[in-house]
Amino acid sequence: MRQWAINRLGATGDFDVLPLIGSKELVAWLPTLLEVKSVLYPEIAYPTYSVGAILARAAGTPVPINPSFWSDADIAWINSPSNPTGRVHSDSEMKAVIDWARSKNAVLVSDECYLEFGHTSIPKSILSFTGGNNTNILAVHSLSKRSSMAGYRAAFLIGDTDLITRIREIRKHAGMMVSLPVQQAMVSALQDEVHVAEQRRRYNGRRERLAPALERVGFVIEESKAGLYIWCTRDESDWDSIAWLAELGILATPGHFYGSAGARYIRLALTATDADIDDAVARLAAAYVGK
Repeated sequence: MRQWAINRLGATGDFDVLPLIGSKELVAWLPTLLEVKSVLYPEIAYPTYSVGAILARAAGTPVPINPSFWSDADIAWINSPSNPTGRVHSDSEMKAVIDWARSKNAVLVSDECYLEFGHTSIPKSILSFTGGNNTNILAVHSLSKRSSMAGYRAAFLIGDTDLITRIREIRKHAGMMVSLPVQQAMVSALQDEVHVAEQRRRYNGRRERLAPALERVGFVIEESKAGLYIWCTRDESDWDSIAWLAELGILATPGHFYGSAGARYIRLALTATDADIDDAVARLAAAYVGK
């Protein structure tokens, strides 16, 4: 895992690696393990960031990616590529959040579980921007997405050696250790890039077929430059869009599930089979003709 972080993520300097029983579990429990009192997380985001703050009885605040709008906090999450939007943060945005963390002596955690699935943008790890100084910087990766190993509960944390040592010491008593067979499976998966490239082509091919069909029926696609989802809007209530698609037999997720800023958006997953994606495209085409 350490060598993979160097070769694939561009990690340099002193850092440690810790296997996890799943990235969701880490997101939910990290604020508790670190005993923080305040948590920042993206304003459109995976709900578990907020849940983690609640479990820790910490103040949780949704924020934009621009740290000039951030208040002081003990820990801040970023997520690139984003779930649900597929947004990929720029180099300047990555450097700005690192500068914020250093100026505030705060922990910065980058959720990079979708890093392998770039489409029109190439995602980069936060670890490639630290200049070898990984103090208070952590990156989270998961084999659930990269290698379709969701049932294995196989993830890992990379970054600040002191923080990871602290978490490891707590875990000796709290449990949540990864079994040796799963760790061996993780190592094997990380040594193979062929299946990752194949899966990336599969997801991107689905995006390239589904996106134009959605645009023809009035959806505007925003971000969606990487990851497993299309984030789009018809400038109406997300429930209205969900209901319209449901009449066609197409299921999507309402954007407000990811925060109030997503209330006029929907998320469509590219995890259905190729046949199902093609069926959805055909149904949208029929709806367009019938307009």
